Formats: sequence, structure tokens, C-alpha cells
Amino acid sequence: MEFVLHVLEHSLFDTLELVPFLLLTYLAMEAIEHSAGTRVQAAIERSGKAGPVVGSLLGALPQCGFSAMAATLYAGRVVTAGTLVAVILSTSDEMVPVFLAHQEPMGRLLAIMGLKVAVGVVVGLAVDVALRAWHRAGDGHLHIHELCEREHCHCDDEGEGHDHGHGHGHGHARWAIVRSALVHTVQVTFFIFVVTFAFGLLIEYVGQDALGALLANHPVRATFVSALVGLIPNCGASVAITELYLDGVLAAGPMIAGLLASGGVGLLVLWRTNASAGQNAIITVFVYVVAVIAGLALAVLGISF
Repeated sequence: MEFVLHVLEHSLFDTLELVPFLLLTYLAMEAIEHSAGTRVQAAIERSGKAGPVVGSLLGALPQCGFSAMAATLYAGRVVTAGTLVAVILSTSDEMVPVFLAHQEPMGRLLAIMGLKVAVGVVVGLAVDVALRAWHRAGDGHLHIHELCEREHCHCDDEGEGHDHGHGHGHGHARWAIVRSALVHTVQVTFFIFVVTFAFGLLIEYVGQDALGALLANHPVRATFVSALVGLIPNCGASVAITELYLDGVLAAGPMIAGLLASGGVGLLVLWRTNASAGQNAIITVFVYVVAVIAGLALAVLGISF
């Protein structure tokens, strides 16, 4: 019972940390949707080509809120698929705090973060270039309205107040934006908490020792399994991978594979907010494959940190 309460506490804390990111994201998306200005759309489209670069740098910051933001923005087609992938691959999650807690050399930490950012930038840009070449980059329009309709947040109700004066209409529209953002945030937050708690129980039940035994002495298998563990949308996954690496159980290749796949709750939010299960599956598998390839490449090249 004690470990259940422990997991419950951590799941609640980790989920609440995401609320400000989610709320700000939905407020921005609702504001864009309600402004519906062509200049706003044009600005977003222009910045989209640099999205993977910016996304990778933001993802490197020691938190997983940006991956949740990126997934939500992708669901509304505010950012590209390449930007989303770049953020997930570069997201540090709990790696940085664990390194700092162990008082590891800063150069070692920065080298790993730099590699994750580089992979994120290169892969993210390549994804966007490939999708544009194959004419699969979407229709070039925002889809925030469809996202809102799927969540049944009734964000079009502000139209009822437009006939009651200019000031009152603007006030009603602003409240509609806030209300819709709050509804989205609560819905996604609850989903994240439930799934995070479930995976937290799983990780706690399996235990780090058992995971270490599974990954030890089999570099290739360790790379595939570590990347799979990294996909688990729970901070315990990246903590376990980092701890096992620092304890000498994991080599650099499997560690990188696990941390590249460990994009916080980004993929979880993607599955909750994006309507296309096919797209979600492709992005999830793609992130896993990139993580495995990068880990195996490090092993073949004999690179260590």
C-alpha cells in the first residue's frame, strides 16, 4: 500500500507540473483560432520551417512540459510533424536532475544533451523536408477548430453575445477563450494523471533491479528494450535509464536509445489530442526506430561519454 501512495504522490506532482504548459498552449491556440487573421496564419507557416531547430533547443530544457505543448500544437496543426519529433527526441525529462544529483561532470551531461539536440534537429528537419516532398505536409491550414469540436468544449457559444454591444461581445469572446482553454486543460490533465499513475505502478512493481538484469550484458537487446522503456510516459522511465547508465549497467548506446525515446508525456498527449490514430502510431514507431538506430550507431562507432 505504501508504494501505491508513493506512486500516487509522484504522479499527481508530475501531472500538476504540466498544467501551466497545457493551459498556456490552449490559451494561445484559442486566441489564434478566434483571431483567424491571415497574418497570424502566415507568420506561423513561415516559422514552421525553423520549428525543429527551436523545438529541439526548447526540449533540451530539464522538464517535459514542452513535449506536451508540442503534441497539443501539432494536433491543431500549429507546428509541423518534424517539430513535434524534434521536441520529443531532445526532451531531457529527468535526465538532467539525476546527473546533477550524482554530481557528474558537466561536460558529460552537456555532451549527451548536445547529441540529443543534434539528433532532434537533423531528424526533425528531415521529416519536414520528406513530408513536403511527398506532399504529405497537410493542407497548410490550422485545425484548432476541429480539435475543439472533438473535445466538445462548446467554444463557439461566444457568438450568442455579439449582439449585446461591442464591449460586451469582446468580453464574452475573451471569456469563451479562457473557458475553452480550461476545459481542454482539465480533460488532458486528467488523462495524463490516470495513465502516468498506471505506468508508475508498473515501473515500481517491476523494479529497477529487475530492469537492470534484463538490460545487462546484452548490448543489442539492451538498446531495443531501453528504447521501449523510454517510450513509457512516466518520469520513472528516464530516471531508471539514467541511473542504470551511471551505475555502469547500461552502455552509452542503450542509454542514448532510451533517453531519445523518453519524451516525457509528449506521445501520451499526442494520443489524447490528435484525431488520427494512424498518424499517432507512425510517429510513435518512428521515434522508437530513430532511438534504436542512434543507440546502435553509437555502439558500432564505440562512442562513450
